[in-house]
Amino acid sequence: MTNLLWLRQDLRLHDQPALVAAAHEGAVIPVYILDDDAPGQWRMGGAQRWWLHHALDTFGKALADKGSRLILRRGDAVAELGKLLDETGAERIHAIHHYEAWWVKAEQQLGDRLCLYDGNHLARIEDVTTGSGGLFKIYSSFWKALSQRLPPSEALAMPRKIAAPDAWPKSEKLADWKLLPTDPDWSTGFADWIPGEDAARAAVKRFAAHVEAYDEARNLPSVEGSSRLSPHLHFGEISPRDAWHLAGGGAEAITFRKELAWRDFTSGVILERPDYGRANGRPKFDDMPWRSSPADLRAWQRGRTGYPIVDAGMRQLWATGWMHNRVRMITASFLIKHLLIDWREGERWFWDTLVDADYGNNAVNWQWVAGTGIDSNMFGRIMAPLVQSEKFDAGDYIRQWVPELAQIRGPAIHDPDEYGCRPKDYPAKIIGHREARERALSAVKQVQ
Repeated sequence: MTNLLWLRQDLRLHDQPALVAAAHEGAVIPVYILDDDAPGQWRMGGAQRWWLHHALDTFGKALADKGSRLILRRGDAVAELGKLLDETGAERIHAIHHYEAWWVKAEQQLGDRLCLYDGNHLARIEDVTTGSGGLFKIYSSFWKALSQRLPPSEALAMPRKIAAPDAWPKSEKLADWKLLPTDPDWSTGFADWIPGEDAARAAVKRFAAHVEAYDEARNLPSVEGSSRLSPHLHFGEISPRDAWHLAGGGAEAITFRKELAWRDFTSGVILERPDYGRANGRPKFDDMPWRSSPADLRAWQRGRTGYPIVDAGMRQLWATGWMHNRVRMITASFLIKHLLIDWREGERWFWDTLVDADYGNNAVNWQWVAGTGIDSNMFGRIMAPLVQSEKFDAGDYIRQWVPELAQIRGPAIHDPDEYGCRPKDYPAKIIGHREARERALSAVKQVQ
């Protein structure tokens, strides 16, 4: 028997239940289809496409080491899978279940030909429910219920052998997809990233040596105490279950484990609310008087707001395709509450510039900061970026990413305007904190 293995955000050999099932039945034809139409406005952004190129190249080599190969097709996923079934005589399609609306629709269209497996979460999303059988809207309640199903079962070993079909179908060439930027090549700062399953597993093992410090260190931009596993998890180069076990630790690992669980939670949110990436979780915010200011939005995107911690984060994002977790919250809050610009503008920018841009995580995180989400911070809780910068000792982080300020020492690095040492080539504050706070609180009164 020959079967197709449909790959999406699950580019790994370890803990890959769809691969294990397909390999157990007979010959396997692994397939990745670049479908830019089904996601619509949520087609992968530029930074994700950079990662995808390297991830597919690496995964293809891993399959070749097993005597297999990766078939690449481009177009409508459902149609291409149908063609492959006809071309190869394959009987079934094995795949890991995904929760984005476009993938749910595709899975439904494939019907009985598709065999789905749970493999990208700590527990099956549909099984973690409230007393009435619904999905959770509040993360703390979700975590309590999920905890009853933890720890997760042990990760599956990779198949010892992946049998090849008698004949391989035609495959497109990865280079022809032109996933990498060339004119200009803005990805030169991505060099520290190494996509792929081996790199993902190595990263978890390195992180395991410091997991007990994660709760505190993850908030310190200058220390970089976060795990940096998010792009590997997003592309499925390692499963959350495998990451849980490889990271090890006892009670001291609880914060990291809750971050893994957060990914499960956001999948439940988008399963129940497929349009969460564009629709306010609290409908009353549809009346929010957001400002339309292309100049302010551009200043934020370029890291030219006059707030060093914000500018450092936005420049790190553009240069490396990633931003420190604490700084993500600060920059998002600044756009929404200091500049009073719709959270969806920031969400779209992150979608295009983050290597780890994930529909569920991106949407839920932005709505949490904006106060518009079903589980979110109150809009009136406005982060003071200058206070945050000093509290979390971001001086060296700022000096690294805002070279205009590299020579400033001491507390002045957090607010050079206040200390009278702002260099001429660094912009003044785009708006004062007190003025921004008063404007935001005045605006939100219109939706209450």
